[in-house]
Order: sequence, then structure tokens, then C-alpha cells
Amino acid sequence: MYNIGTSQQLFEKAKQSIPGGVNSPVRAFKSVGGSPVFIKKARGAYLYDVDGNEYIDYIASWGPLILGHAYPKVVQAIQEAAENGTSYGAPTELESKMAELIISMVPNVDLIRMVSSGTEACMSAIRLARGYTGRNKIIKFEGCYHGHADSFLVKAGSGLATLGIQNVPGVTQAVAEDTLTAPYNNLEAVEALVKAHKDNVAAIIIEPVAGNMGCIIPKPGFLQGLRDLCTREGIVFIFDEVMNGFRLALGGAQERLGIDADLVTYGKVIGAGMPVGAFGGKREIMSQIAPLGAVYQAGTLSGNPLAMVAGYTLLSELKNNPGLLEEVDRKTGHLYDGLTEMLSNKGIPYHVNQIGSMISVHFTGTPVIDYASASKQDIGLFNKYFHYLLSNGVYLPPSAYESWFLNNALSYDDIDRTVALTDDFLATI
Repeated sequence: MYNIGTSQQLFEKAKQSIPGGVNSPVRAFKSVGGSPVFIKKARGAYLYDVDGNEYIDYIASWGPLILGHAYPKVVQAIQEAAENGTSYGAPTELESKMAELIISMVPNVDLIRMVSSGTEACMSAIRLARGYTGRNKIIKFEGCYHGHADSFLVKAGSGLATLGIQNVPGVTQAVAEDTLTAPYNNLEAVEALVKAHKDNVAAIIIEPVAGNMGCIIPKPGFLQGLRDLCTREGIVFIFDEVMNGFRLALGGAQERLGIDADLVTYGKVIGAGMPVGAFGGKREIMSQIAPLGAVYQAGTLSGNPLAMVAGYTLLSELKNNPGLLEEVDRKTGHLYDGLTEMLSNKGIPYHVNQIGSMISVHFTGTPVIDYASASKQDIGLFNKYFHYLLSNGVYLPPSAYESWFLNNALSYDDIDRTVALTDDFLATI
């Protein structure tokens, strides 16, 4: 019998000392309702909560755990590194090895700077683009989430969409005015913004495959059109690959989609799930970062040895065994085939979006190509679906506005069970 009594007690206790009882808003289950489950441990494809329930995990710590939880080689590397200390605030050889590894895998990255989170990476990339171009305005896309820095909280997706927040207190009008927004997959809208703000746009930042309004795939020609526009207008083109990097391909979305970015940002994937991030790109632009240039960025924990050794071990495993990414892609394709075949026979409006090992289910008859179309889905139906699967041992992202992330520890039996439970759920409505 499914029971989360201990989780509910811990949540009530957490609310006494932590805002909302959580340290990241989507964890509060405010969109889907109910109390969040508190996780005790994880192994491979499974999460285990404090009440002893086991869940098939389709979040993978929001993307980075491509090979599953507690991957033995990563755990061993962290343990060995920790014996030598957890932080130095000084250079280590491992930072250089990590940088060299990423540069060897990713197109258009000549130099890379380690930071402590994806938010910090995106924030720093924007500052760098402004310093490099001498311009102030940036263009982002409705529903794309690049962290919680002020510039990015204008029409962002993910947690803001989940909580229904449209305008964020604390973000000044001046900052908001320097952030221009356009619908995802709408090149004409971007061209109009650039024309209206001629020679004032420093950067266009985008999730090349969006993951914060579900899995949203770029239309053919959309990203190349942005690339051409940036080249023509002297705008820095930034790929936010906090979710896409090393998951869609060894070289990330640039490799998979065949598009060259000027700067790329990464998050927890380069630390195998530990708190870390990075931004990198073309030498001409990256050379403007201190101490080479005047664009200042710093961080005591940048290049933390535990995060570096964890990420180096994971990325080396992927690079040395390229079939691993192909395998997790096949598993995701198996899930896509199972869900679409089953849903197509139920007479319920739906769309399943999938690319690589990212996938999302939307209960809507409208193709989901941007934030506006994602907002048309039946959120109430998704919430019931979420709780049905949760109570039967499947852990989905607790929001209709999030992509699912598969990991290679998932078995085909796990996937078939998920499809069968979806079938069982639809029989109840």
C-alpha cells in the first residue's frame, strides 16, 4: 500500500525553517497538488523515499544523471578525491583536464570557465556578451528558463509557469526593459525585435531544445535563421545547454542540430549532478573575461575538485563509450512508441514530443511548439496522471511544463511498466 506519511511530516517540519518547505519551488508540488515525497537514496534508475517507496525515475536530477544514480565509477572518483580535501580555492590540474575534455568534445569551444551553477553560467555569458559588444539588450524566448538571474525572469518557463508567476517582484523595470522576448520557433518575431532595436542587441540566448515548457523541438530552419541573423547583426548567439549538453550528443545540441553557437553554457551535467556550471566559446569572445580582459567573473568554488572529478569521470565514460548515448536514445524511442501507440487508441487529445533522451506528454490536440501552445494543455488531467503514476511507483517531473529525462539505467521492463500504467490511468477517467 502506497504511503507517504513520513514525507508529509518532514514537509510540515521543513516549512517551519525553509520558505515553502523546499529549496527550489517546483519541488513543492504546488502545481500538481499534494505533498512532495522526500528522497532518502537513489540507485540506478530508481529513487527511494523516506517511507520505503521505490520509484522509476524520469527526472535524473533534472538531466545530468545520464547513466543513472550513484554510477559506481563516479561514486568511487568522488570518494577518492574527498580524501584529499573538498575545496582549495586554488588551481588544480583536474580543472585543466576537465576543460580540455570538454573542448575536445564540443564544437566552437576554444576556452571555458568553470562556475558553480547553470544560473551563474548563463548570467556570466550575458555579461560577457554585453562587454564584448558594448550593447545592453538581450533577446530570450517565452517559456525558456535560464536560471533565476534578474535578466532571465521575464516570461520564463518552468517553475514560473508552474506557479503562475508573470511578473517577479525584485526585478527592476530597467532590467526588464533590457530583456526582449519572442515566441519560441518564431524567427520573424526575432527579426522584428532586432530591427526595432538596431545595433542595441548584445545577445540572443536560447535553449536549442527547450526543456522548461515540456520538450519543445526547434522547427527546421529556426536555429539556422537565428545563427544567420546574429552573424549579420554582430549579435552573440548563446546556446543554453544546461539541459541539452552531452545528452543530445557528445557535442551537445550544436553537434546534433548542426548549428554553431558563439557561447555555450552548462550546468550540473559537467559535475555528474553536483553543483557546478560552465560557460565557454570562441576565443575572441572568451578572451574578454578577467584576467585576460575587463569583464569580471569570479567564484571561490569554481572548479571545485569533487565536482570536477565527478564530471570528468562521467563525461569520459560517455566519450569512451559513445554507444551509451545511442542506447538511452533507443530506450526513449521505445517509450515514445509505446505511449503514442497506446494514446492514439484512447480518443484523448495528446501530443508526445521527443528528441534524443528528452520527452514530454501533453494532453492537448494542438501541436506543442512554444509556450502558448504548451499552455493550452489540460493541466488538470496531467496532474491526475502524475499522481496516479507516483502512487504506482513512477516518478515524473511534478509539472506539466517540464521535460522528462531518461537515464541509461532504465530497463525496457521499466519503460513497458510506465506505458502500462498510463493505459491503466486512462481507463480510470
